[in-house]
Amino acid sequence: MATTDGAPQGAAKQGAVAAGQRLDRILLPPNLVPHSPYAEADRSQAVADLLAENSFDPPGLPPGPYVLHLDIRENRLWLDIRDSADAALHAFALALSPFRGLIKDYLMVVESHELAVTQDSHDSRIQAIDMGRRGLHDEGAELLRERLAGRVSLDFGTARRLFTLVCALHSRA
Repeated sequence: MATTDGAPQGAAKQGAVAAGQRLDRILLPPNLVPHSPYAEADRSQAVADLLAENSFDPPGLPPGPYVLHLDIRENRLWLDIRDSADAALHAFALALSPFRGLIKDYLMVVESHELAVTQDSHDSRIQAIDMGRRGLHDEGAELLRERLAGRVSLDFGTARRLFTLVCALHSRA
């Protein structure tokens, strides 16, 4: 797995919640191929924002910070939660079927946004596409929070950033 933490280990993070109840690193599959440079930038920004500020509280596990390995295998989203030394703590899978429509729509809107920006479209068109993207992003974040209920408690911002990463992984599904 390739690290995508983008920050030195142990760096001070903003918005920390209860001591250690946060993600310190995110690891994605090494062979992840982005849809486009724009999608790669979106993924990189989501990781940077997530590591700068997040709330990640898996009940029943020792206090963090945590390392999260994310992957899609067997048509499921795999979340492998580990301690800061990368020792396994708990892993589980979520069915992707509830996310499929949102992911498909989100990726289409991101592609439309990229085309609008590269084709020098009017600001009003770009803003309208961006509003649609934010709405889908919010829906995806709420769905992710619902699906993780009882397994991991997340704030809304953390769920939004994780949904971006789920979309980035979708190309492998």
